[in-house]
Amino acid sequence: MALEFNEQLSRLQKPDRDEMTDEEYAVFNKNVETMEKNWGFINNLFKVLPLNAKQYIGFLNLKANLYNDTCYLTDAQKEMIGIVVSSCNCCSYCLTTHGDNLRGMWKNPALVDRLSYNYRSCKGMISDEDYALCEYAWFVTAHPQEIDQEQVDKLREAGFNDHQILEAAFIAGFFNYTNRWVSTIAPVANDGHYYHNRNFD
Repeated sequence: MALEFNEQLSRLQKPDRDEMTDEEYAVFNKNVETMEKNWGFINNLFKVLPLNAKQYIGFLNLKANLYNDTCYLTDAQKEMIGIVVSSCNCCSYCLTTHGDNLRGMWKNPALVDRLSYNYRSCKGMISDEDYALCEYAWFVTAHPQEIDQEQVDKLREAGFNDHQILEAAFIAGFFNYTNRWVSTIAPVANDGHYYHNRNFD
């Protein structure tokens, strides 16, 4: 199905196909084909971002690099960091979409919900290593002016090497970056994200 821009899905104007090159549109269309295959629907945010086509291409490249081209942390750990950051920032859209992703990875909807509400409620229910990542993600989001050597030391004590620590910093920074502009433009979350990946019987 070809990507269309016929719905008002954010606080901004709808993208205009005539403002995109054919090459840009082909990238956007390929991206949503993957979503349709994996989810059965297109994440609404990706119908909004083509408004600024060149910047959207840059965002897709950054996202692909963090999720597809590196392997120091698992994708589940990255989504977990994203949920902790998004919870701290009250970014409901990112909590909705990335909660859906993590439910599919963990196969434990209740645990993902607990993580979304308050990561501390998951202590003893997730590994000590994952809990340390949550602590890190929360601290650098809630207290950016207080980041110091201690945050690196705590992750090392939890067993993470410096490649993993740098990637954790990239991921926490990435979600703080996306939370701010996503909350600004306020995309409408797909209904599917709310109930998707909740039943694993």
